[in-house]
Amino acid sequence: MKFNWGTGIAMLYAGFVIGMLTLVTMSMRQKIDLVADNYYEQELGFQKKLDKMNRTNALAEPLRWEVAEEGVVIRFPQGLAPEQLKGTINLYCPADNRKDTHFEVKAGAEGVQLIPANKLQAGRYQLQIDWQAGAATYWNEGTIVISE
Repeated sequence: MKFNWGTGIAMLYAGFVIGMLTLVTMSMRQKIDLVADNYYEQELGFQKKLDKMNRTNALAEPLRWEVAEEGVVIRFPQGLAPEQLKGTINLYCPADNRKDTHFEVKAGAEGVQLIPANKLQAGRYQLQIDWQAGAATYWNEGTIVISE
């Protein structure tokens, strides 16, 4: 069978259409995670977050955390009454928002809180701690890696 130039052009157009349909189908199936669903409202309150970070930097002893075998250990500064500590601990996974978890601040007698390893999935997380001691509010954040 012989191909003339008209058949070649028709095959070229058909290949282009098939390629475009394939790319559109692949892009529609792509999972897109936002950092936050209400990012605009969070941006409006950014100055409050900066104020919290400045108060955090002014502390004599910083809040510390570490990943241990039993989970994530968060140590609040000494000298703060553990019963006055309130707030939220957010673990945000940039790769998969289904791994995001939230915990309430519930420090023990020595100002230490443990997030058990069985409540966490393996992965890289942004640790965001929005906490309050009495009337003062604070903000800490960092990156942690939970291994299996």
